[in-house]
Amino acid sequence: MPSPDSERPVDFPPSEKTRVRRLHRRARYDRESAYAILDSGVLCHVGYVIDGQPYVTPTAYWREDDRVYWHGSSASRMLRRVKEGVPACFTVAMLDGVVLARSGFHHSVNYRSLMAFGRAEAVEAEAEKIRSLDVFIERLTPGRAAEIRPPTSQEIKATTVLRMKLDEVAVKIRNGPPVDDEEDYALDVWAGVVPVRTVIGTPEDDPRLKPGVAAPGYLQAIRINAQADD
Repeated sequence: MPSPDSERPVDFPPSEKTRVRRLHRRARYDRESAYAILDSGVLCHVGYVIDGQPYVTPTAYWREDDRVYWHGSSASRMLRRVKEGVPACFTVAMLDGVVLARSGFHHSVNYRSLMAFGRAEAVEAEAEKIRSLDVFIERLTPGRAAEIRPPTSQEIKATTVLRMKLDEVAVKIRNGPPVDDEEDYALDVWAGVVPVRTVIGTPEDDPRLKPGVAAPGYLQAIRINAQADD
C-alpha cells in the first residue's frame, strides 16, 4: 500500500480503525514518525469501556521498543479492567501552533497526534516491573534511577504496570501556514501561525530538601513535547 509520503515506509498497514479518511495527506504510518511523537510526549489518554460506559483516563506513559507502558495504583479500576485484555485506545497529542487564516472556516492548529489500538497486558514479575519503571525514570532524567531509594516489595505490589504492543497505529500531523481560499489572499487580514511550545522551567527545591544537596545536571536535559528542530 503506498505511503501518504513517498519517502516514508508503511510500517503500520492501515486497518479499518486506523485509516485516516479525512485530510488523509496528514496521515503517516511509519515507525519513525510514531516513535518521535511517543518519545517526545509524557501524557497519554487511554480509552476503554466498562459495563457499556466509555472512559478516557489521562496518565503518564513511556515507550520501550515496540510497546507503550503506563502504570498506576493496583486498586485502579481502569488498570484492573484494561489488564483483563479489553480493547483499549491509546492516544497522544501535542499542540504546536495556532493557525489563523483569513476566514474562520480555515482557522486550524498545528499538531502532532498518535492513536493506537490494542489489548494491554500486565507486567507481573517484580524484577521486570522494577526494570520497566526505571526505564520511565531514566527516559526523562538519565542517571536518576541509580540515585533514588529502590522501591520496596510492598510498593511494587501496590503498583500495576501495563504494556501494549504497537500494531494498529496511525499518526496525523498538521504543520505550516494557513491554507486559504485563493480569493481571500487579497484581504487586508493578518494571517499566520502563533507557535506553541512547552517550556521547562527552573527547578524548584523541595522545602524539606537536605541542606547541601545540589540540583543534578540532568534536570537541564529534560525535553517534553520537543519537535525535531528544537
